Amino acid sequence: SRKIDLNSAIKYRYTNEVRCPDRSAAKKMKEAILAAKKKGDSVGGIIECITSPLPVGLGEPLFSSLESDLSRALFGIPSVKAVEFGSGFHGCSVHGSENNDPYLLEKGTVITRSNNSGGILGGLSTGMPLAVRIGFKPPSSIAQIQETLDLSDGSQAKLKVPGRHDPCVVPRAP
Repeated sequence: SRKIDLNSAIKYRYTNEVRCPDRSAAKKMKEAILAAKKKGDSVGGIIECITSPLPVGLGEPLFSSLESDLSRALFGIPSVKAVEFGSGFHGCSVHGSENNDPYLLEKGTVITRSNNSGGILGGLSTGMPLAVRIGFKPPSSIAQIQETLDLSDGSQAKLKVPGRHDPCVVPRAP
């Protein structure tokens, strides 16, 4: 992952149609969305949210863990199909020695060298930045003719959904 200037990103994020803080990524995103729209299709996408600073100890270790409470809220957003904290699925495929976040002292503050836990460990905030990615599916209501099932006789049928179609809901989600 590359570093971006946070102040520039904050200023730029609402100046483009896709609400992306990275200029080159915003251009590619817009092109992909417009290409899908031109074909009467749709695309999904991923939003990465980093929140800092969080105080140490938010959440609970078991049933009201910070991840479970946040996930419940995030999955309440229409079209959300995935939520990932820190190293997420990648962290599930490596050894603990590769994924653990070593602690160190920096200017009198306890921090971690990495943030694979996404700022949450054992259901509690660690004081490191909260890092979460939210995956959105492509809208299913598209302008293309699609296969469906005619329930009156059980046969395959064609369906064309009339009206306006969003080629991507991701820019509206933030």
